[in-house]
Amino acid sequence: MTRTELIEKLAADYPGLTKKDLKRVVEAIFEAIMAGLENGDRVELRGFGSFEIRAREGRMGRNPRTGGIVPVAPKRHVRFRGSKQLQQTMNAARPL
Repeated sequence: MTRTELIEKLAADYPGLTKKDLKRVVEAIFEAIMAGLENGDRVELRGFGSFEIRAREGRMGRNPRTGGIVPVAPKRHVRFRGSKQLQQTMNAARPL
């Protein structure tokens, strides 16, 4: 689902709100999540999951085309972990 699809879904569920207002709300939520992660905070949305920043150490990698050794710089990445409620919902929704 894209942001536009999310806004369309919200507009259908809440006809009293304009798409312009819903777009501002969605953007504000995403900005708040990103701001929290930039500050190094863990962002938890109860019943949905949590986001946190993890550090990856630098290492030596290999260029698959040439086979040469390439240094890979250390970096940070976002880790999402779904809540138990989300996992149960997803497992009950569609069997494998």
